[in-house]
Amino acid sequence: MNNIPKVKIGIVGVSRDCFPADLTIRRRKALAEAYAKKYDAADIYECPVTIIESEIHMQQALEDIKKAGCNALCVYLGNFGPEISETMLAQQFCGPKMFCAAAEEDYESVTTAGRGDAYCGMLNASYNLALRNVKAYIPEYPVGDAEDCADMIHDFVPVARAVYALQNLKIISFGPRPLNFLACNAPIKQLYNLGVEIEENSELDLFESFNKHAGDARIADVVKDMEAELGEGNKKPEILEKLAQYELTLTDWIDGHKGSKEFVAIAGKCWPAFQTQFGFVPCYVNSRLTGRGIPVSCEVDIYGCLSEYIGTCVSDDIVTLLDINNSVPKCMYEDSIKGKFDYKQTDTFMGFHCGNTCSKKLTKGEMKYQAIMARSLPVEVTNGTLEGDIVPGPITFYRLQSTADNILRAYVAEGEVLPVATRSFGGIGVFAIPEMGRFYRHVLIGKNFPHHGAVAFGHFGKSLYEVFKYIGVCTCEIGYNQPASLPYPTENPFK
Repeated sequence: MNNIPKVKIGIVGVSRDCFPADLTIRRRKALAEAYAKKYDAADIYECPVTIIESEIHMQQALEDIKKAGCNALCVYLGNFGPEISETMLAQQFCGPKMFCAAAEEDYESVTTAGRGDAYCGMLNASYNLALRNVKAYIPEYPVGDAEDCADMIHDFVPVARAVYALQNLKIISFGPRPLNFLACNAPIKQLYNLGVEIEENSELDLFESFNKHAGDARIADVVKDMEAELGEGNKKPEILEKLAQYELTLTDWIDGHKGSKEFVAIAGKCWPAFQTQFGFVPCYVNSRLTGRGIPVSCEVDIYGCLSEYIGTCVSDDIVTLLDINNSVPKCMYEDSIKGKFDYKQTDTFMGFHCGNTCSKKLTKGEMKYQAIMARSLPVEVTNGTLEGDIVPGPITFYRLQSTADNILRAYVAEGEVLPVATRSFGGIGVFAIPEMGRFYRHVLIGKNFPHHGAVAFGHFGKSLYEVFKYIGVCTCEIGYNQPASLPYPTENPFK
């Protein structure tokens, strides 16, 4: 992934002046050693400045972690901690931050000389963070020994990566959205609230740039790269030159329009006029850029693109955007799922899109034409999709969305892609999520989510939930697939 940040977390130990500072220093060193032993030592930086109830110490620590290149912060309470200066540090540090605290270590540590009382200090820290309107990640149980706190910091890494990236992201869109696709409506106020910049362009601007790339000397090399990727799946070799021209159009646009931001994602146009004017569909190019960590959503879905990018940062892997598309036929369920996997038929569905999923996430990708568009158009202008069944394995289905009245909502659901042949077209898979039927009705429909959902390949619900909380989504607006024992507020109790 070359379009996401590398996180470096500065660990700053803090101490109350009525406690021995060496207690915090010793515990901070043990924490750094525990992290380096278990995880990548490059993730962290141990700040040598210990804050002891002093704004001067706070400024010294802030300057030190900035010089060290830290873009995230961990305030570590080695003892009770100075609630004012420690939360001032969080307030003045511009990147994502977390708080955790040291547990008492042994019988000796609960004596007068060795007790730290950080369990108590976390309460005052959280109170003062609220007073200062400072957001911070606080683990589910934020008190532990060196190994425990190392695990907490490691859990923070993907959260910090996503939060930092959003503050430094530009979304480039080419629109307008297709007619009758109100589902892709994207109120931009919340993008600005998140620190995300949005550049909205016309499809005509894109077409002009595409035409200027005709005959580009780089096209031949891009075609060769496409041929190598597709291998035997190269069923439409005649379209590769145009696709390469379009890929260069997008990558040059990114280079020329990134501006002050570090990272970019794209919400692209793909129909109805795209195929007749460009002479192809852009799905395969979208898949290739997404495979490099530059998500390109379909149908000018700006919040779908944003969701994909969050998942890319959290998973440090390729993601995709799919329609929550169609039910699994009863015959397929009976033949291929029932008795083999522990899912009801209503737990299953098919996730589909025309061909935007990266070849690395397909069992066997083939370049084809877009079958739905070809019902009313010549096949030759619908070439450019990458079709195949999506690789089986664990997944997380999720989305972040702004409502028309400017409320951020999200959902997260973990499940899997089943190793079941879809017998269908496009980039498609048979998905299974526990209690999907109820989730579909009371979250996806009940909370008015659109049909596009982002897919991360692995279980990342814990991190995604924390990201959504951190960026300001009310927990009452984060849906998930609740177990059967926990009814939704809108669920009819009379079944």
